[in-house]
Amino acid sequence: MANVASPLQYGDPPRLGPFVVQARLHQAPAGFVYLGQASDGRAVSLAVLTRGAAFDAAARERFITAIRGAGAERAGRRPWFGWAGRQRTAVLDGAPEVLDSELSSAPWVAVPYVPGRPGAEWFLQPVMVGGTLIGQAHGPDFVPHWLTDRAPALPGPVTRRRPLTETRRRVLMAALALALLLALVTAMLLLLVLGRSDSEPQPRQLPPTVFVPTPPPVPETTEPRPSPSLSPSPSQSGPLTPGRSPGDDNGEGSPL
Repeated sequence: MANVASPLQYGDPPRLGPFVVQARLHQAPAGFVYLGQASDGRAVSLAVLTRGAAFDAAARERFITAIRGAGAERAGRRPWFGWAGRQRTAVLDGAPEVLDSELSSAPWVAVPYVPGRPGAEWFLQPVMVGGTLIGQAHGPDFVPHWLTDRAPALPGPVTRRRPLTETRRRVLMAALALALLLALVTAMLLLLVLGRSDSEPQPRQLPPTVFVPTPPPVPETTEPRPSPSLSPSPSQSGPLTPGRSPGDDNGEGSPL
C-alpha cells in the first residue's frame, strides 16, 4: 500500500463512471489503483484490473466476487456465494466501504480515500490467489499467463439508445430521400428517351415523279413480208458463170 501519488501515464483513463481520475496511487500485478474525485468533491480510491486480468474469466470473477461480498456485508446481507461464516469473516475483515462499482467485462470499484488506511487495492489481492480467497496458497508457485498485458482494462464507449421519436423522424427522412432519388432517376430516364427520339434525323423525302406511258410502236404495213435472203439457193453450188453447163446439149456431136 502506497499513499504517494504519481502523475497519470499514457493509457490511463480520464474518468471511471462519475469519478474523475487525478493520479496514480498504486500499481499491482493484477491492476492499478487511482486517486479520483467524486462529484461532491470527495477523494476516492479507484481499483481497475489490467487488460490481461480482465480477459481471464477466473481472475475477473474473483475481483467481482470480492466487490459483491464487501457490498453485501456493509448492507447487512449475506453474500450470495455459500461460504461458511468463519471463512466469510476472514475474507471480509478490513474490507473498505464500496461507494460505486462496475461489474462488466472491464470492472472497477471506488472506495473512500483515507491516507494510511486500506483503499481499493484491497480488492486486487484476491485476484492473484488461485482457487480460494482465504488463507495462504499451498503448492508450487505459478505465474498467471496474463501478467504480460499491463494496460488498464477500460470500458468501451457507451452506446445510448436513441428515443423512439428520433428513430421515426430518421425513418421518414430516409423514405423521403429515397422517393426524391427515385423521382430524379425517373426524370433523367424520360429525358434521355425523349431527347434521343427528337434528335434522330428524319429520312429525306424524294421529289414527286410524273410517269407518262409511251404508246407501243405501230408497223408500217399490216401484211408480213419475208425479208430477202442473201444466201444462195440449194440448186446452186457455186457462183454463176457464163457458158454452158455440163448438162446442156446443143445438138452437136462430140468431136471425138
